[in-house]
This record gives sequence, structure tokens and C-alpha cells, in this order.
Amino acid sequence: METNFIDYVKILCRSGKGGRGSAHMHRAKYNPNGGPDGGDGGRGGNIYLRGNRNYWTLLHLRYDRHIFAGHGGHGSKNRSHGSDGEDRYIDVPCGTVVYNAETGRYICDVTTDGQVVLLLKGGRGGLGNWNFRTSTNQAPRYAQPGEPMQELTVIMELKMLADVGLVGFPNAGKSTLVGAVSSARPKVAGYPFTTLEPSVGVVKYRDNRSFVIADIPGIIEGASEGRGLGLRFLRHIERNSVLLFMIPADADDIRHDYEVLLNELRTYNPDMLAKQRLLAVTKSDIIDQELIDLLSPTLPTDIPTIFISAVTGHNIPELKDMLWQALTAANTHTDSDILATDDAPALPSTTDAIVHRDKDLATLPEELTAEGEDLEIIDFDDIEDIDDYEEEEDEEGEEAHP
Repeated sequence: METNFIDYVKILCRSGKGGRGSAHMHRAKYNPNGGPDGGDGGRGGNIYLRGNRNYWTLLHLRYDRHIFAGHGGHGSKNRSHGSDGEDRYIDVPCGTVVYNAETGRYICDVTTDGQVVLLLKGGRGGLGNWNFRTSTNQAPRYAQPGEPMQELTVIMELKMLADVGLVGFPNAGKSTLVGAVSSARPKVAGYPFTTLEPSVGVVKYRDNRSFVIADIPGIIEGASEGRGLGLRFLRHIERNSVLLFMIPADADDIRHDYEVLLNELRTYNPDMLAKQRLLAVTKSDIIDQELIDLLSPTLPTDIPTIFISAVTGHNIPELKDMLWQALTAANTHTDSDILATDDAPALPSTTDAIVHRDKDLATLPEELTAEGEDLEIIDFDDIEDIDDYEEEEDEEGEEAHP
């Protein structure tokens, strides 16, 4: 199904090549021995990544897969310096992680608004023959060529910035909770897989404090191996500081369901188990206090647990307290944090919670196919042929106008 929530793209980036230096010799009336006056070539354009809080997905890059910086201009006579190539800035949403598409190696992570990361450096311009004149070589007839361009195919993944990530099976009440504790209005219905794309909400806490909560589509057993929606959305909770496991009170075995969810995260990325974890037993309004007392001894003992109901508001304030205490323990929030607004939503401080791994080359082709990014996007030989043709034209133009 087509969606505007694009969190995975593969694009080709190419910096500019440096312009060549000029080997021009000065020619002027009444000055037969003018000597060298060739100028330097200009540098090639750089490719930068820039965090932009106004973007929430990578949709704008799905239809702009070729990011080419400008080439440096060639040096010319009268020691004229070639023009520098145009730099290209790729605006990405905060939380974008970049990988090398050929090796799977992690490159960088853009997490803050206005953050600029140099992705590819343009080639340096060559020196003109003016720079090589000496007392013993007063008329050098050679100059430096410019440095070549750099090309790189990259994979960009959006991993949502949030403090708390909701983990649970489909129809566990995750979207209902997000709607109850924040101004977000995710789709809520009485059937599984209602949520097909992640959503975030800002939770207002007491004393003008706040934190960000993220809801991802439900996980089923085998998700780390590609079942259901698979690992497509598991990446969005990799950088969360606190994981809130949500299991409905009418589940057959709450402890077993929790172990299944925990095992899926362990299989996907073992480092995620080092995060703060809480367990919320949802839909507690459908059971009475006597049944709650019977269920309590059967719950996992290695994790804080609370019975809640997002519909009636039962224990919602207590849940906020537990989440805030967990965030404080994870050192992602302090008492000085201020309330976020719709115009300026606060970005979570999840630097210490980020977990990045290099991609497995054995599964990378399958991943690209699943994301629809497995097609070759350009013929590199065609690029070189075009550039060589342009250089030949420039040389012919200089010879025609000495």
C-alpha cells in the first residue's frame, strides 16, 4: 500500500571534481616574453547532510535520487582562478542514519536541527603554471589537473527521535494510550494492525515538563525474521531511552507474551535489552480488582509493572510518573526540561541511547528488495563519458581563444 511515510531511501551522491590549472603563457604586444600566467582551478562542490526539523519523512528524497555537486571551474589566463563548484545540501529529518550501500558500514547520524555533516568532499583544484615558476624554470608549460570527484551510494534510514517507545502485539492498546496522554490522534480501531506507520506524541508532565512517546505498528512472534510487518519498524525504537511493553489484561499468559516480545528485540538487536523497560497491563477496566490480585503474582518480576486503562484513565498519572523516573534514571531528562509546544516540539536527548550497527551484507539485498530500493539508479560509465566530453569541449574552446 502506498504511503507518504517514507523512512528508507537509497540515493547516489557525487561531489564535484576540481578544475584543472591553466598552463597559459602571457601574450601581449611589446611584451614577447610575458611568462606564465595560468590560474588555479576551482575546488569541486561538497555534499553535506543537514538536519531540518521541518521534515518528518524521507519522501522528498524518494524522487530526487541523484545528488550531484558542481565541478570546479578551470583556471585561465591572467592568473584567473576557476570558480568553485556549487555545494549541495541534503536536508533530512532529525534522526536520519546514513549507511554505505555497498559495504553496509555506518557513516553518520543526524540528530539535531541545523546539524551539518560533510558526506563527500569535492576535489581540490589544480595549480596553474604560475605556481611552478622558478629562477631556473621561468616558463613552465605544465599545470596540475584537478582532483577527481567522489561517488557514493548511500542508504538513509529514519529512526524516530522519541524518549519512550511502545512495544506490544497488535491491538494491545498502544495507539489508544498515545491518544490519551498526548494531543496526537493516531488511528484507533478494534482490529489488529490498525497502526501501519509510526506516530509520535508529546506527553505533558507536571511542572511544565514533557517527554516524547512513539507508537510503532504491532510486533508478532517472528517479526525479527520478517513476519508480519517484520523489522521494518523495529528500527524506530532503537534510539528510545525507555521501552514500555504493553500487554492486554485478557491475554492468555502475560509473562509468556512479554518473553516473546523481549526475544524479538533480542534477536533484532541484543543491545536494545540494555534500555530501561516497563510493563503496562492494558485494558484493566475489563477486569475487577480480585482478578488483578490473582494476576499480579504471575507477572514478570524483573521489570516494574502497572495495570492501566487508557479509556477510563486508570493509573495513567502513575504511569507518567514511572516513565519520568525511568527517563531520569537513563539521564535523558532533568528537572530543567521545559514543556514543548506544537510550534517548537522538544527533541528528546537520546544521545546515550542510540544503538547503531553495520548492516549485514548477507541480508542487505533482501532488505533493499523489501524496501523497493534494489534497482540500479545510474550507469557510472555514462557519467564519466559525459564528463570527458565536457572537458574536451572546454579544451577546444580555450585553444580557439588563446
